[in-house]
Amino acid sequence: MRPFAYHRPETVAAAVAQAGGADVMYLAGGTNLVDLMRLGVLTPATLVDVTRVTSATIEQTPGGGLLVGAGVRNSDLTAHPLVRSRYPLLAEALLAGASGQLRNMATVGGNLLQRTRCSYFQDVTKPCNKRDPGSGCPARTGDHRNLAIIEHSEHCVATHPSDMAVALVALGALVHVEGAAGARQVPMPGLHRLPGDDPSRDTVLVPGELITAVELPALPLAARSLYRKARDRASFSFAAVSVAAALQVEQGVVRDCRIALGSVAHVPWRAGRAEDALRGAPATEQEFARAADIELEQARPLPLNGYKVPLARNLIVRALADLAAVR
Repeated sequence: MRPFAYHRPETVAAAVAQAGGADVMYLAGGTNLVDLMRLGVLTPATLVDVTRVTSATIEQTPGGGLLVGAGVRNSDLTAHPLVRSRYPLLAEALLAGASGQLRNMATVGGNLLQRTRCSYFQDVTKPCNKRDPGSGCPARTGDHRNLAIIEHSEHCVATHPSDMAVALVALGALVHVEGAAGARQVPMPGLHRLPGDDPSRDTVLVPGELITAVELPALPLAARSLYRKARDRASFSFAAVSVAAALQVEQGVVRDCRIALGSVAHVPWRAGRAEDALRGAPATEQEFARAADIELEQARPLPLNGYKVPLARNLIVRALADLAAVR
């Protein structure tokens, strides 16, 4: 590991001021950042420790939602009674995402900023446009079995690894950030970027901006929700495909729904086409399958990851059928 400077400010304003220079990164739980520094993938000149400045509380908002501080540990968010009762898909996503030891360290803000687990990104001996812009994307013709099938580009086929982010996209969460230009809110989806011709940028955040909180909207629909994750092994591993879903059915008809997919794109993927197809439709497995097919028409799998299309279809159908209690 290369030498680096370390600062531990006492306020958000001080943290933002110290992160204004080049090669500066924020440090919270460090469960992803420290690993990447050890691999030589990330080599920041300065780390700004924000564990003292980001809130670690979960509060109800006047509108009936929840405001989750960026410093809240994943284990605390998972166990919170209001999260478990109002947003079960979020609690389930966090439980599926990592071991208890990692959840005890990882923070909400850091979870959203995880870097891809693409093996070419993590291996500094290989070219990678995300790590070294312009060097190429060997994954396109190499090992891409677990990589993107939707909205990838010739420059990058990596996927976003966070389970929590998939649930937050389904919920339509707001990410509160603070930077040199002041405070702003970034909607989800909208925080993460598709690769396009510049896959080195994962999010729309500008250098020095700090995530301070995540706001969960008041969403009665979310009380009937779940998260399902298919992976290569039963122990903790990253998703082959995952789905976060919430469903409201009245008199056998879908009145509203939320669906998001994980590990199919460079971003946590909101399945808007499937949602539109389902609203007002009968709550049957046939309609769930039709909506999944409409969503997945846009999939462009590579030679080794075509299995993700039927896998995503089956996960969507099974998740919605379970929520609708269709047998």
